[in-house]
Amino acid sequence: MKERKDDFNKRRAHLKNMNDQELKDYFYQLSDKMIAPLIDHGYKNTSPSIERSVLLRMGFSSIQAKAIVNMLHEHDLLRKGAGHCVYKVSNDKNIDIIAAGVEIQDGKHIDYLKEVFKVYEKNSA
Repeated sequence: MKERKDDFNKRRAHLKNMNDQELKDYFYQLSDKMIAPLIDHGYKNTSPSIERSVLLRMGFSSIQAKAIVNMLHEHDLLRKGAGHCVYKVSNDKNIDIIAAGVEIQDGKHIDYLKEVFKVYEKNSA
């Protein structure tokens, strides 16, 4: 059997003189560093199912929510938040939330939302 090269003492040298509290703090520091990209991803990204859920809580039916999410996703607006888009149209156009959602579902206000959120076609320069 081949002898294992043990470098444990080398790798733990920087930890050797730490007390329990310093080790605990160092552990949490490393944990935070490791999890930060996951948290960042969660804040910056969404999914159709999350956005449908938001719309359901705003009073839309599941059929309406699916249609609104599909329309926004098709036009690269889903990342701005389906509820945010519906609210923006409702507030800026002075119409009811449900009416705003139905109009978005029918393809209205898409150009307005792209302009407001500065979303450009993927193929444009």
